[in-house]
Amino acid sequence: MKRENHSVSVKDISKKLAFTALFAALCCVGTLFIAVPLPNGYFNVGDVFVLLAGWCMGPLFGAATAGLGSCLADILNGFALYAPATFLIKALDAATAYLLWRAMRLAVKKDGFDVFARGVAAVGGELLMVLGYFAFECLLYGAAGAAASLAGNAVQGGACIVLGVALVAVLYHLKSVRGFFSPLAASARLGASRAAKAQK
Repeated sequence: MKRENHSVSVKDISKKLAFTALFAALCCVGTLFIAVPLPNGYFNVGDVFVLLAGWCMGPLFGAATAGLGSCLADILNGFALYAPATFLIKALDAATAYLLWRAMRLAVKKDGFDVFARGVAAVGGELLMVLGYFAFECLLYGAAGAAASLAGNAVQGGACIVLGVALVAVLYHLKSVRGFFSPLAASARLGASRAAKAQK
């Protein structure tokens, strides 16, 4: 039994490491793939993968992955000054998207509610992203300078919410892919069902 548990543990760790590398690369490439210059930065679709990283890998690994991939993109794009702030902001974005989604799924356990829950969670994560960059740029450029990027970040966040939720709506309902998403909500649902049966 110990060998079996050890094997499962190693398998889980290997899977997490592989997904960490995969989503870090996706966050980086997604950020670099479409880059429209803004006054104090650039528009990109990297947050689509930031949201997916949170939903697939949970609040810890998802946050670390989103932060690493996104700040690497800043460095490669010539915005190294932003890299530390980007790491923190994108990590919080991914973690917030996961935690809000999980809280709503535990409250409403119907699978038909999933897309709505992800949409609300994505809004929460992207709102944090917009406010986070605004606060950081206030330190760099003052409130007036930071306001110049506010609209661009809001549009980017809105676009990534739509794209991220649309993508997860397709992926989450594919049986071959669904297993890659965080099982915590499903596990909690299964646990509650078993507890109810035990009480009977």
